[in-house]
This record gives sequence, C-alpha cells and structure tokens, in this order.
Amino acid sequence: MENFKILGISEPVLRSIRDERFESPSEIQEKSIPLIIAGKDVIAGSATGSGKTLAFAAGILKNAEKGRGIQALVLTPTRELAEQVAQALSKFSKYKPLEIIAVYGGVGINPQIRGLKTADVVVGTPGRLLDHIARNTLRLGKVRTLVLDEADRMFDMGFKDDVEKIIRKCPDDRQTLLFSATINKEVVHLSRRYMHEPLQVSVDSFVDPKKLVQTYYDVADDQKFSLLLHLLKNENSDLVMVFCNTKRNTDKVTKNLRFSGIDALAIHGGLTQYKRNDVMQQFHTGKFCVLVCTDVASRGLDIHGVSHVYNYDIPRESKQYIHRIGRTARAGAEGKAINILSRPDYDNFGRVLKENDVEITEEPLPAFAKAAIRQPERRVNKPISRKSQQRDRNRRRF
Repeated sequence: MENFKILGISEPVLRSIRDERFESPSEIQEKSIPLIIAGKDVIAGSATGSGKTLAFAAGILKNAEKGRGIQALVLTPTRELAEQVAQALSKFSKYKPLEIIAVYGGVGINPQIRGLKTADVVVGTPGRLLDHIARNTLRLGKVRTLVLDEADRMFDMGFKDDVEKIIRKCPDDRQTLLFSATINKEVVHLSRRYMHEPLQVSVDSFVDPKKLVQTYYDVADDQKFSLLLHLLKNENSDLVMVFCNTKRNTDKVTKNLRFSGIDALAIHGGLTQYKRNDVMQQFHTGKFCVLVCTDVASRGLDIHGVSHVYNYDIPRESKQYIHRIGRTARAGAEGKAINILSRPDYDNFGRVLKENDVEITEEPLPAFAKAAIRQPERRVNKPISRKSQQRDRNRRRF
C-alpha cells in the first residue's frame, strides 16, 4: 500500500484500494496520478485494462464533495464502458460516498433524469449526454474535472463534434484528463484547443508481446467455420473471444457453435442494452466461455482471463487488430491470437502486417472434419388469401 500512498492518493481512496487487494500501482497510475492530483491537465497514452480508471478516479474523488452538483464528467465511447467506469468509481468512493450515475442510450431516459438531479459524478456516452443537455436535465456549470476516456475510439465512432459540443458546455477553469490508446491528429487537435498546457505521459502496451503467440491459418472459405470449431474443441483455453466484422456473421457463427455443442454467446450493436448487459454478466461469471463479437467488444470491456482471441474475420481497419489482440496476454498471463484467413481476408490481412509491428506465424492446417452449417433463417412472405384481405379491410373500418 505504501507504493500507492506515495502517489498522493487520499486516505478514503487508499482504504478502498486496500479492500480491492491491489498490490502495486500500474505504470500509468505511477506516471499520471501525481500530476492529476496536482491539478494538471494530462494526456495519457493508455490502453484498456492498464489501470487508467483508478488514475482519474484519484483526482475526481479528491476534489468532489457530495451534494454540490455535478462536479465531474467522464465521456466514454460505449455503453458498456460507461457502466464499467461508473461501477469502478462507486467502488473507489466506498469511504467517500458520492452519487455516481451512468448515462447512455438504449435504455429509458426518465430514471436518468431523476438520477441527474442528485448526481455528483456523471459517466456517459456523447449522444445521450447531448440529449440531456438539450432537455436541460444536465447542467455542467459546476464541472471541475472532465475526463475523455478512450478519446481515439470516440473519434473513430464519429463523436468528435458531439464531444466538442459537450466540452464547450463545461467551465473553462476545469481540469481536463484525456486517455487514449493512440495519440492521433484528432486527439492532438482537441488537446491544443481545449486543454491548458497539458502534460503527456505514456506507457508501453499492456499486452506482453513475449507472452502473446500470434498465428494464422490459410483455409478455403467454406472451411473457415469447420476449422474454428476444431480449434475451439482442441485448444487448451480459458475464456475465448471470437471476432467477426458484421452482426450477421456474429449471429451465424454463434448459432452454429451452439448447434455443434460449444457454449457461445453473441454481442454486437444490434442487441438491446439489457441483452448486452446480460451477455456480459454471463461471460464474466464463466457460465459461457466463448464470446463471439464485433468490434463493439474489442475496446472498453474489462474482461479478465481471456486466453485466446480468434479473428474469424480479419478487421477492415488494421489498427483494430491491435485492439482485438489486446484482450489477451495481459498482466503477465500468456495468450494466443489466431487468425483464420480465406481469400476475402487477404487484403485486410496485408494491411495488418504492413501497418502494425506484429509477427504472425503461419501454421499448417490440421486434419479436421467438415462441420454442418445452418444458414440464418429467412422470412418467407406467405400469399394472403382473399378472405384474410377482406377481414383486414373490415378491421380498418372500426
């Protein structure tokens, strides 16, 4: 605990850290917490899972006081990350209770309106935050700490203008903390425009390249699923994430894995927020060991114990490859990233190799059986009888 104490963290937060049994600060915590507590604006190059939430929580909880309005605002790119950050802040504020609320779309707005009336800290996605600002149910005039979490991801998702609108609603004399896995041109532009003499810190990738084995298989397109099924059944794995590029493919792969005896769950942007929360809860508790997902799950989800990442589809954007494989080989654990290539993946895979510093070794194809594949059901429009048509016309009269 002494290593946390020398960073300047307040006693109530130290007590909560002790309860969580954290042994020592991460690199991003060591570098950023003293600056944050000193009130500096900070740009931190930091990936998901590196301990950044505690870093900005230390500053928020030092300055916020219960019942004095919304004093801290955390912007996140996804609903899941908003929930996770809010839950983490609640844990760290155990001995200095604050009203912390997560605000995002896909769920009812009225409970959020009620919660915002007494909130001290708000964590939210840009779209729903702007909804509340337009309704005058969110007032940011007392914000002392503004956090942009995974800023590069927010920009990738097209939230740049929304983020700037929200920033302009906050007081000029605030502290701004920006966390981003990559420091791109948009991040630099925003920092120059809205931050006061920011100090920049960065850490090495949280993934240990020495413990991450990256391989690929080159297979015929009609054999991709059969190979995936064979590997899932024969690799010695713990939690597994399988990435697809589309919602349709995600559902198709999940359905066929379950048909073949693999306990798999799907998560993508087409699910309701309640369903996405339920899926993540089941995956976290270990009821299901295979999560099939689109890139909505490659960033922002705090998932521990992932031993294998499969790229069933190679990502269209090469940097998404790094985000995907960053789910495994974390915190000293070993991991494998396995890419299943067929002809349509060649161009995407070429960009991954060209634009990233990665070493991916080809593996010979094992002997595997051809798996049966069920195609997604299609709706068939049945012909409507004259009797049904007349009945419908009669109903419309009344």
